[in-house]
Amino acid sequence: MQRNRRKRTARAGKQNVGKKAEGKSSSILNPGRKAPNFSLNSTPDQKVSLKDFRGQPVILAFYPADWSPVCTDQLSLYAMVMPEFKKFNAELLAISVDNIWSHLAFAKDRKLNFPVLSDFEPKGKISRQFGAFKEKIGESARALFVIDQDGIVRWSHLSPDGVNPGAEGILSALEQLNAPKAQ
Repeated sequence: MQRNRRKRTARAGKQNVGKKAEGKSSSILNPGRKAPNFSLNSTPDQKVSLKDFRGQPVILAFYPADWSPVCTDQLSLYAMVMPEFKKFNAELLAISVDNIWSHLAFAKDRKLNFPVLSDFEPKGKISRQFGAFKEKIGESARALFVIDQDGIVRWSHLSPDGVNPGAEGILSALEQLNAPKAQ
C-alpha cells in the first residue's frame, strides 16, 4: 500500500514519469562510472562538495532554469517527496547554471528543502562533466543521477525537454541500492 501511495506521490501532476528520451542518445554519465567530485556555491560564501556526502546516497538533479514552469514543478515535487528520499538516507542536490542570487530567491519562494547549487562560473563546468550541458542554449539538461555511498553512479536519466521526470525512477534506484545483494 505504501508503494502505491509513493507512486501516486511521485507522479504528482500527471507527468511522464521514468520515460527515457526516445530516439535520443545521451552522453550523460552511465551507471558504473565514478561521479566526478565538485564544489559549487549554495550561498555567496558557502560551497557544497559531492565528497561531503561520501558514505550515503546522493541524488543529483540537473535542471535548465530557475522559475521556468517545468523546473518549478519538478523541484517542488522533490521538496514534497523529500521524506521518501530521507528514508534511504539520501541527499538531493539540485544544479543549474543560474547565478546564486536567482537560486536563493527561487529556493526561498518555492520552499525548497535541499541545496540548490550554482554551476555559473565557469558556466556549466560541472554540468559538462556529467554530460548534462546543452552547448547550443547554454544551460543544463534535465538529467538525474543516483550516486551510491562510494561515489559510483548507479542510475542516470536524461529527460526530454519540457518533461518533468517525476521521482519514481529516483525512488526505484534508491530501493535497488538498499536491496540485499545476492550471494
